[in-house]
Amino acid sequence: MADEKMNTALAEEDKANGQIKCPKCGATDIQTNTKTGKLRCNFCRHEFELIRAADDAAIETLKGSIVSGGAKDIDADAEDVITLKCESCGAEVVVDTASSTQARCHWCRNTLSINSVIDNGAVPDVLLPFSISKEEAQKEIEAFVGERRKFAHPKFSREFTTENICGVYLPYMLVDINGHMNLAGEGEIETNSYMVSDDNGEHREYDVDIYHVERDFDITIDDLPIESSSDKLDYKSKAKTTNIINSILPFDTENCVAYNANYLRGYTSEKRDTNIGSLKDITDVQSADVARLAIVNTLKDYDRGVHWKQEDFIVKGDAWKAAYLPVWLYSYMQIKGKKQLLHYVAVNARTKETMGSVPINYGKLSLVSLLVEIASFFAAVVLRLILAMDFFDGTKIQEGRDIVWFLLVGGFIYFFSMVKKYRNQDARHTYEFETKSEVSNLDCVDEFLHSEHGVTTSRIAKENYMDLKGDDVKKIMKEKEKKK
Repeated sequence: MADEKMNTALAEEDKANGQIKCPKCGATDIQTNTKTGKLRCNFCRHEFELIRAADDAAIETLKGSIVSGGAKDIDADAEDVITLKCESCGAEVVVDTASSTQARCHWCRNTLSINSVIDNGAVPDVLLPFSISKEEAQKEIEAFVGERRKFAHPKFSREFTTENICGVYLPYMLVDINGHMNLAGEGEIETNSYMVSDDNGEHREYDVDIYHVERDFDITIDDLPIESSSDKLDYKSKAKTTNIINSILPFDTENCVAYNANYLRGYTSEKRDTNIGSLKDITDVQSADVARLAIVNTLKDYDRGVHWKQEDFIVKGDAWKAAYLPVWLYSYMQIKGKKQLLHYVAVNARTKETMGSVPINYGKLSLVSLLVEIASFFAAVVLRLILAMDFFDGTKIQEGRDIVWFLLVGGFIYFFSMVKKYRNQDARHTYEFETKSEVSNLDCVDEFLHSEHGVTTSRIAKENYMDLKGDDVKKIMKEKEKKK
């Protein structure tokens, strides 16, 4: 209790100059102990924990936009190079704020902070400390690359080492949203299915009941994370695998602490270069996606899916704060003629979630894929001959024909599945499910309209109630159910 009071008084005293001193000896040579998540004085070895970031306003009460100090628009006239006066020895230290938001006095080793100098959004409001050590991150990256050695580019395999991985604090906006969603459309329930014969052979038809479906509800969304570096927002970049950074979200942002330069000791950081105005469209789309999928569990009866014809999402209020979130990063520059491709393997420094891109030896992969294609082609021929013997009923024959077509392109399927495994170009953070949200005041309408017979499609036309790839959504939901 005494230590807590000391820390509180200390935080208030040092708030003006943005630095925190050791509460025991007063030294400023302080860094993070990843094993405990606390700050440790490198002089007397005392460990202490700062007060967590202040609680946000209740999301359901938000009206309009609330912007914290660190999330304000960046002042275009602010100079990147500034001079700071050391609070300990009086020396003047020049800092390039374009590349760093912290510095150390080269005379007395006092840690300097610029959060009292630049009030332009360059310094975040909160920070999530590293809790995964470099050694742990190295093991994760080595395991990830190890699973992809078979078709890795030989130059990459020779040069790969985790010794040069870097701990980086990346800039994000954390957005709380108080919203209202209204959805209206049609849903279908299968009541029967049967095989029908015609001149083209047999095919399956369905009987379905069609309903008018509405969902009207309020929703609160807590800490929707948005990259606030324009470089990292370009998920589809052909020169950089920036989607990898996005894919290791989410973070446990509820454990953020108030920004303190001491947490950056031993790590690098990026300064955000985007304003709320350029991020608002992204948050509007993502929050509507979260809302749409938040009530999917109320649509389980519609086994043929739902087609929303009307969607109206209103943001009643939102709150923005700037944050630094920790990532261990391995990068590799691949030279392809005159082009350069930057590959990343990234580790979430709180959860160990790992994703990456590994350069591919396309010559070796193409040769193996060709061999797979030859083998699968002969298997398809054999299966086709067996089906021609008329030993099976119509359903089995149709299933066999589907397998034949699958085998005929087996080599191509193998090739592209390996490319997907190594490059992970479609990897991303499924914010639709992983963002914390809470639905209230839910009003459901499920009104029977009519039945249809002899429908030839297995799903409702223009199905859009899960705006991810349908099978991917099902897999994600199954995984979440298993975890529960």
